[in-house]
Amino acid sequence: MLPPNWSEIAYAAWALTSLGLAVGYVFTVEKYRTGWRQLPDWTPSPRFFPSVKISVIIPARNEAANLPDCLASIAKQTYPTSLFEVILLDDHSEDETFLLAQNFAQNHPNVRVVSLADFNVTSKKKAIETGITLATGELIVCTDADCLLPPDWLWHMAAFFEEKQAKFIAAPVNFHQEENWLQRFQSLDFLGMMGVTGAGFQSGSGLLCNGANLAYPKAVFQQVGGFEGISGLASGDDMLLLHKVAKQYPSGVFFLKNRAATVLTTAQPDLRSFISQRLRWASKSRNYSDWRVTLRLGVVFLLCWAIVLNLVSTGWLGWPAALLAVGLFLAKTVVDFRFLGELCRYFGRQDLMRHYLLSQLLHIAYILGIGTLTNVVRRYEWKGRRVR
Repeated sequence: MLPPNWSEIAYAAWALTSLGLAVGYVFTVEKYRTGWRQLPDWTPSPRFFPSVKISVIIPARNEAANLPDCLASIAKQTYPTSLFEVILLDDHSEDETFLLAQNFAQNHPNVRVVSLADFNVTSKKKAIETGITLATGELIVCTDADCLLPPDWLWHMAAFFEEKQAKFIAAPVNFHQEENWLQRFQSLDFLGMMGVTGAGFQSGSGLLCNGANLAYPKAVFQQVGGFEGISGLASGDDMLLLHKVAKQYPSGVFFLKNRAATVLTTAQPDLRSFISQRLRWASKSRNYSDWRVTLRLGVVFLLCWAIVLNLVSTGWLGWPAALLAVGLFLAKTVVDFRFLGELCRYFGRQDLMRHYLLSQLLHIAYILGIGTLTNVVRRYEWKGRRVR
């Protein structure tokens, strides 16, 4: 009997592992695509009559460049002004954010501007907690100061809340007004996140959301203890809160799938701010209570490593490694194309698919870079602050 060739056995095991990751990735993305397609496109009933009082919470720090457009979009809401208030919380801004908000509030009695300096608190979570304490509405609706809100935004939120008796509502967020290749990549990537988010709600697993467009009853926020247990993190005011609510009300969390309820914001303008933002987002992944989210993130991360490692090992392993790298890349590219194409068609952003191949290459580099840095970098800069 010939002695075993351990190098061949090791490579065969590695090849099988790589193929297993590809199969897992394809299965996962196809499941997301199916879930998104099965998620009903919801519209308000024509018999809906607004009655619920809404409190819109907007934390803001150094948003003088974006705040006027955000507030102007709030002023155009079709929901009755008597039934909603806006609580804008200035988090120690170093620009004219507070002054701009005050000037706007002078002509809009339902807008209240609060300086967090008066409460001796900092951070987004503390801002939201302060706003909720001051809120008089039954339904809390959260967004960010750099967002544009569609005219029927609050109308959809209120109608959906009353129809579903929802305990937590996540709704779409898209980027717009891209000016460079990095912003176009972010827009396409973010559309994929929206698809994953909607599909997760449809299947009841892997729940995600974005703090720029969500809502929950004030009473529910208080019942689950608010941000207690997650207050030490700079991020997580959205997803980690969702997980707390879903644990107590598993059938009461929903995704509002409707283009007219989609909040728009802009992608990060440069690589440094993009990396800082994504590190902040990724920092909460260590605290996910849903193991399925962690598992799927792990599959994506490991598949990208498998593609790169097979590619760089071509020099000494030859064409088998090259073929494996190409095969893994094609599998990811094809299944992502189907999924992202679905999202682009729904949101009317087919123009982004013209940059798909470049975005695919950037996505692999992004996953590897951010995934690795997340386990190394514990502190990062956000809005001029060093946070963790």
